[in-house]
Amino acid sequence: MENYYRLLGIDYNASSQDIKRAFREQAKRLHPDIAGNGAEGAMRKLLAAYKVLSNQERRYEYDRVYGGLKNKGFDYQNFLREQPDDPGSQAKLVFFELMRRQSDRALSVWRTQGGLGFPMDKYLDRQDWMDCTFILAEELEKRRCYYEAFTLLVVLIRAERQKPYFKHFTRDIEGALKDLVRLRLKPSVDKKTYVHCIKSLLGLGFPPKDEARWMRSMAEALFQLGETGPAQGILQEALKRDPRLACAVQLRRKLNL
Repeated sequence: MENYYRLLGIDYNASSQDIKRAFREQAKRLHPDIAGNGAEGAMRKLLAAYKVLSNQERRYEYDRVYGGLKNKGFDYQNFLREQPDDPGSQAKLVFFELMRRQSDRALSVWRTQGGLGFPMDKYLDRQDWMDCTFILAEELEKRRCYYEAFTLLVVLIRAERQKPYFKHFTRDIEGALKDLVRLRLKPSVDKKTYVHCIKSLLGLGFPPKDEARWMRSMAEALFQLGETGPAQGILQEALKRDPRLACAVQLRRKLNL
């Protein structure tokens, strides 16, 4: 876990004004006109540090959890672990373990609490929940749990569309989802599940060409399931979105379109 105070170059007792001032100075140093495009990663870390330390509640939680800056005698991790029947504590434990790079433990707790059925958004504040969900999706994909990773990313993008949090980093999440669908999802699930997954992508605000490609793939799956009528309808909708849709000729022939 990054030391946010060190990233901003401030003392642990820095005031809100000190934090704002330090952020502005560091942001100027990392501006693309000065540091070049290669500074994007450093700027992302700086923004993450500022978002936490400029919020009193999140700063308190950070100080309490990471490094024991204010409560050296309190073992927050064990405190949460000793409350397995309290879903709120377990949601916080999942986030805690992930942020401490103890992802195997985090996933174990998450699965024990119900996995995709565990409503962590009820127990974490929105920002922590969204950060936690993205990290969970990354860890699940690393372990080839592609359906679960896909489902979390869809939930995350839907929440982002309703009320932006990641903002200019949303493209990273969208890119992760697109890569997952393009490269890994289809071979990892049965055809009916795949069709359901593609349906969940439609209407999320992706460009028409992206939707057209997904719908073409969905039509192929429906055709293989013997559902020719629905497959025809989906492919026709795909062609409305992108009349020049690639790799559609052969499928049109199969579907007599």
